[in-house]
Amino acid sequence: MNPQAAELNNIIQEKSSIVFEMLSERGRNIFFPKKGILGQTAEAKGTKINATIGAAIEDDGSPMRLEAIASKINLDPSLVFPYAPSFGRPDIRAKWKSMIYEKNPSLNGVELSLPVVTNALTHGISMAGYMFCDPQDEVIVPDLFWGNYNLTLTNMYGSPIVKFNLFKNGGFDLEAFGAKLNEGGVGKKVVILNFPNNPSGYTPTLEEQDAIVAVIKASAEKGNKIVAITDDAYFGLVYEEGIAEESIFAPLSQVHENVLAVKVDGATKEDYVWGFRVGFITYGINGGDAALYGALEAKTAGAIRGNISNAANISQSLLLTAFESQEYTDQKKAKYDIMKRRYSAVKDALTEEKYKEYFKAIPYNSGYFMCIQLADGLVGEEVRQVLINKYSIGLISLGNVLRVAYSAVAASDVKEMFEGIYMACLDCKK
Repeated sequence: MNPQAAELNNIIQEKSSIVFEMLSERGRNIFFPKKGILGQTAEAKGTKINATIGAAIEDDGSPMRLEAIASKINLDPSLVFPYAPSFGRPDIRAKWKSMIYEKNPSLNGVELSLPVVTNALTHGISMAGYMFCDPQDEVIVPDLFWGNYNLTLTNMYGSPIVKFNLFKNGGFDLEAFGAKLNEGGVGKKVVILNFPNNPSGYTPTLEEQDAIVAVIKASAEKGNKIVAITDDAYFGLVYEEGIAEESIFAPLSQVHENVLAVKVDGATKEDYVWGFRVGFITYGINGGDAALYGALEAKTAGAIRGNISNAANISQSLLLTAFESQEYTDQKKAKYDIMKRRYSAVKDALTEEKYKEYFKAIPYNSGYFMCIQLADGLVGEEVRQVLINKYSIGLISLGNVLRVAYSAVAASDVKEMFEGIYMACLDCKK
């Protein structure tokens, strides 16, 4: 083991032996290199002649660049062309942390790590897997889950996905979740909680969120060591009263010393910048302090350096500029209002009584999506093909469930979409 990895492990063991036991074999062995090229480059910062970093510099000391590119970008070249740190730009890390507190007021006074920048959420989930998932570690998810977990966790790290039933009696199935979490005796558990959920578009009610946290706390009190990864890709897009508006990361980061909350989030969906690829990974645990979090941040940055080196500087700079602008809040509210109108159009359309013969909505209240469960005798893939070929409507088939991304459908087109689904079902029945 590299001495720098051992040094970080010693800090983690001293601060929380439980967190150390949660680390995967990769997680224990990874480190951010403070010596070698990076260390020597840091020591040379500010020298008159600096020939350390593998980047080209103009004679005036600014980043070398092509005018064909630079002329299209209204930012200082120093914010665009140089490498960003593997941890992410310090300014956007600090800003995102402050925004986490603003969005989750119950975290007031709670010490969290400084977010580490990832290449959006897929990479964030992958880095969480790098840090905590060995092949023997099952990853607990609901039976309606984002299929990319298979690639990022099972194919990449060998950790099998195990599922619990998500819905019972129109709400979150707490009994199924608790049974799966406590299955197989006391030990390390890895769970992903994705709210608003992809594909169902469901966020727990305030009461359900409290109950989920209570289930996790009770499991931790039995001796289970739980890595609770919160996939907050669609955070903030809640459209009904009584639904949890804070991330479940907030209570989980304080609930028990046996529960490490790992928040994976980012600007992708929250700020409508899918191609920017800027995400964050943040840690929280009862009793966590700067030393523990600093060691976890360093290991995470080491994993990122060994994987993609760093996330794009220009995307981080553009986002920070937006976050600090006076127009940001109003513009984001305007886009939220559009999304809520589309959600409301879906709710209105589904009041049509005739649809119930062929499909019904799975619980939904937030996010980008909702799903419909097809009636017995209908096959999702057959309906999907008819929708494309006869009605020019595209949906996603998940077995006997169709996922509707109403985020991409104008409110004025929603009724036509569901009429098309109804007619396609009618065609398939015939």
